[in-house]
Parts: sequence; structure tokens; C-alpha cells
Amino acid sequence: MPILDWLAGEGADVAQVVGVFTQPDRPTGRGQQVRASPIKVWAETRGLPVLQPEKLTEEVRLQLAALRADVGLVMAYGHILRDDFMGTPRLGMLNLHTSLLPKYRGASPIQSAIASGERATGVTLMRIVRRLDAGPVADVEGVAIGALDTAADVETKLGAACVPLLRRALPRLAGGTLTFTPQDDAAATYCRKLAKEDGALDLAVPARELAARINGLFPWPGCTVEIAGQAVKLGLADVAAPAGASGTPGEVVGQDADGLLVATGEGVLRLRRLQRPGGRLLPAAEFLRGFPVPAGTRLPSRAMSGLVTTR
Repeated sequence: MPILDWLAGEGADVAQVVGVFTQPDRPTGRGQQVRASPIKVWAETRGLPVLQPEKLTEEVRLQLAALRADVGLVMAYGHILRDDFMGTPRLGMLNLHTSLLPKYRGASPIQSAIASGERATGVTLMRIVRRLDAGPVADVEGVAIGALDTAADVETKLGAACVPLLRRALPRLAGGTLTFTPQDDAAATYCRKLAKEDGALDLAVPARELAARINGLFPWPGCTVEIAGQAVKLGLADVAAPAGASGTPGEVVGQDADGLLVATGEGVLRLRRLQRPGGRLLPAAEFLRGFPVPAGTRLPSRAMSGLVTTR
């Protein structure tokens, strides 16, 4: 959305949007009502053609050709693009990928970078090729990952970072001076599509790893721990400052002004935001007033699946 808003405003002097492709309308939310996406609403409000194909057929390619676009900008579209489709715009298609490529190629780059403990990520502008996020790179725009940033926070930062990236790149593309550098495939890492089961936590691993995973997987799929027989969702965590607290991994060792303190395999994990089934996500102090968790409570561990691979 920041890209589209920029193109409709200041960026209109750089490029004109002639059409928008987006996924078909899907059921969303608890009520599973079919709603138009914000992207579709944005385009229809401005009288732009909106195409929502289930499959990218030849008929759809001809619809793209009829738009006479110079370039296609792709971001999290969810379709595999054929060569003839990518070659239809005069200058081809460029992808905005939310990692510093070649790291975190794949479906969950934002979540995986945070969960891996990274302190920086960014948006990479690259040419699309028929290999997973492997195309040559034109430019990048970096963003910092704060100690208390969740995936939702970093996603917002990355959306904003797309604007200066395109502000630099599009005039150079139009002028024929935008250059592309091949990626170093030997340095590539890959991240997969996430599943609900990825929210499991093994409290025997270090607190810093657990905090990174909790923050990286919020809001979805979200990490959970079982407390008093209920699956409690965790919305934010960090490592508690050393205060002499100790215990066996998974043991609640107390609470402070900011969260519930849990012993781990190394250090103390502070759970800052928690949510009961059917309830709201609350700051720990408010949550614990209605759901006390006394010191000595044991939180069970579950095996954690890997999120990133070099293959």
C-alpha cells in the first residue's frame, strides 16, 4: 500500500499505474466473509483496471498486454509467472522481496529473519527469473529490526522502505541506467511457508532464541504455551535483565513490571503480551490480574521445527 499511495501522489511524476493484478477475493476474519482486499479497493477507487485471475492463462496474458505496461512490479503475489507472462511488459517484471537477498529466499522472509535473531533486514528489488528469488539485484533498502519488533512491526517498516527504493530505481530504469548484479548463490538461505505447528516452543533452548521466535512469528502463526490446560498465545517477549532468578527450563520464576518470567535453557525469558483462547492480547500485568500464574508453575515444552535452510 505505501508503494501504491506514493505512485498515486508524488510518484505520479515518475510512473503511472495502468492496471492492478491481485488475488481473487477470499474469506477473511473470524466470520470468514468474502471481502475485497485493500489493494483492490485502492485500484477501484481510482478507476483502474483490476484483474483477479485464479490462473495466469494465455487469455490473462493478453489482458496484461492490452494494458501496454512498460514494467510490472510484483510483491507477494503468490503466482508462479511463466516466461511469456514476465516478458509481456516492455521492460519485463521486477520483484520487491522483503529480505536482503540472497538471504531468506522463499515464503517467510520477514518472520524467518526476526526468528533467526537478525538485527537488520530490507527490501531487495530484483529481476524475476524462473528460480526461487534468485534473479539479479538492482538495489536494496535496509531497515533495522528492534529488540521488541514483531513481524507485524517489521512488515510496516518494509512497506515504507519500498518507497525510497522505487524513487531511486524507476527513473534509472526508464533512462536505461539501472544495472543488475547477479546474486551469490553460495550465500543463499531459504525459508519455507509457515504452519500453525511452528508456534511450538522448546523452553530448554536459550531465552534469546525463544524471544526472537515469539516476536518473529507474531501475529501468525503465533507461538503458544500451555498454562493451566489452556493454549496461551504469546505476542511479545524479550530476555529479562539478570536478576539472580534461576530455575529449571519452563519454570515460572516470577514476574516484573513488564512481564511473566520463565526460566529457559540459558537465561530468563520475559513474556510481555499474552492472550487466552477467545480473549484479547493483553500486556502481561493486565493478563496476570485475570489469569494468575504463580511462581513454580511449569510450562511444558514442545519440539521446535527449523525455519531456515541452506538448501
